Amino acid sequence: MLHRILDFSQNPLRLRTRLKQLVVMPENAPVETIPLEDIAVLLVSHPQVSFSQAVLEGIAENGAVLIACNRKSLPVGMFVPLAGHHQPSRRLSLQIGAALPLLKKAWQSVVKAKITAQGNLLQQLFGKNFGLLPMVQKVKSGDPNNMEAQAAKRYWSKLFDGFNFHRKPDGDDLINLRLNFGYGVLRGIVARAVCAGGFHPAIGLHHHNQYNPYCLADDLMEPFRPLVDRIVYEQINVSNKSPKTETPLAKDERNEEGLTVETKTELIKPLLGKFAMCGETQTIFEAVTHIAASLVQFFAKERKELLLPDSFEVIEEEMPF
Repeated sequence: MLHRILDFSQNPLRLRTRLKQLVVMPENAPVETIPLEDIAVLLVSHPQVSFSQAVLEGIAENGAVLIACNRKSLPVGMFVPLAGHHQPSRRLSLQIGAALPLLKKAWQSVVKAKITAQGNLLQQLFGKNFGLLPMVQKVKSGDPNNMEAQAAKRYWSKLFDGFNFHRKPDGDDLINLRLNFGYGVLRGIVARAVCAGGFHPAIGLHHHNQYNPYCLADDLMEPFRPLVDRIVYEQINVSNKSPKTETPLAKDERNEEGLTVETKTELIKPLLGKFAMCGETQTIFEAVTHIAASLVQFFAKERKELLLPDSFEVIEEEMPF
């Protein structure tokens, strides 16, 4: 099965369904049809994209996610399948009934995997991890010493050294804008796997914001964030020619409505490739599905640790977009 990410941001068009196909009808362009079962994520940001209720029904029944983006290309809303597993009540009971020690241990594993991924990325880019990898062993159950934040402070200062960069989830400078877009797509992919596994995405391991309906997706996506970070690092250094300049990124890298199609395609590309992860080659869709499945076993006390990436390497492969 293909896992396509469709981006409708540039031109007015209508979306309809026919015979289990998504029918894309642009203005002044040929009609295109795409099997609904091939779609993983559908991004919509152009204000003149219209779709019928049958489109929402079709993508939900096939396990896809629709992400609504604003004019700056930042995701502002998400539509995920309500039912994705044949035993949803059992899975939900496991999730709600998970004891605090289990949740703390799970979060410890996630933080370790995230810091490991960040340290590995710095090692690959600069030849040294700047002390991040030794920090992994200091992460305790529940991360009471907030090693995640300590590692992040060091990580961002080294990754974007020279850009006077500050990580802001709502930032619209060209580094944060890129990160937020890539993370938004990643979040949709993980939310899709969480729902398919029979879990409720609002009930997290660590994130518990009452206004956040995707806490669990935000937890489980943490180790995969450096996939987006790497391509953003490459983009800004190509744009500025040197990572040691504080000159603002070239204005022609964006338009008034946010990121260009080319920039977004580059950001999504690593999320569509395959990974050498945990000794296996798999897509990110397969990886997060396995992680969600391992969470079921972890909550049921059938395994002692979550299945999380200790390392991953993107294998270049052209994927549909």
